[in-house]
Amino acid sequence: MPSKANTKRGVLPGFGLTMGYSILYLSLIVLIPLSALLLNSTGLTWEKFWSIATDPRVLASYRVSFLTAAAAGLVDSVLGLLLAWVLVRYDFPGKKIFDAMIDLPFALPTAVAGVSLTALYSSKGWLGSLFEPLGIKTAFSPLGITLALMFIGIPFVVRTVQPVLQDLDAEVEEAAATLGSSSFRTFRSVILPELLPPLLTGFALAFSRGIGEYGSVVFISGNMPMKTEIAPLLIMSKLEQFDYAGATAVALMLLLISFALLLLINSLQGRMRKTAR
Repeated sequence: MPSKANTKRGVLPGFGLTMGYSILYLSLIVLIPLSALLLNSTGLTWEKFWSIATDPRVLASYRVSFLTAAAAGLVDSVLGLLLAWVLVRYDFPGKKIFDAMIDLPFALPTAVAGVSLTALYSSKGWLGSLFEPLGIKTAFSPLGITLALMFIGIPFVVRTVQPVLQDLDAEVEEAAATLGSSSFRTFRSVILPELLPPLLTGFALAFSRGIGEYGSVVFISGNMPMKTEIAPLLIMSKLEQFDYAGATAVALMLLLISFALLLLINSLQGRMRKTAR
């Protein structure tokens, strides 16, 4: 009978050591910077903090940031699913190049993306000039902000859904087709339940990136207070005016709202995974 000393050990160290390193790096990268934000807000009284955070201009910037980020995340969820489906299920010339282009928003500087999108969708741009006669204003409007956030958010959805599509068992789809199920019903009953959790994850990633995006939006938004001004731009404006207390209050409220929404999305994702099991 083998002794306990001869039992097989795992590749990684024990729980205590790995957990300690995890907490250390998490603290250095995330917790300590966030705690600095909280410490900077301690000089504010609750009345002052609430007055700044609920100012009509600040509330308008929150509304623009969250609504455009949510709209871009929803559109990216649909387009990302289609792109991932094409990349996984079909072979065509230039597929590797097409696949590599998905990651371009990760590598491209956001300021360059913002300038390019503004030139493209302005009233004299290639695409903006087509929408202008129809009365549709793309650049310097919430629609332009949504387009910019769609550009930087689409890789999150594709790269989240793509591995799940690759791991789906094709025999299940073949069995459904053998039993007389239509293509739409097979997708709705067999494929979609498996894709909903990664789709929700991709939406959460695109949504959270969109809330804090600055470089690609600052040019195409027009920066009009109460209309197209985003919360990150308002924070930068307060910092440039040396209003550190006001910038901290806006950033802290933005952080709390974002954390609450992401916690809700993660809870919903966990329930969906339990239901799928």
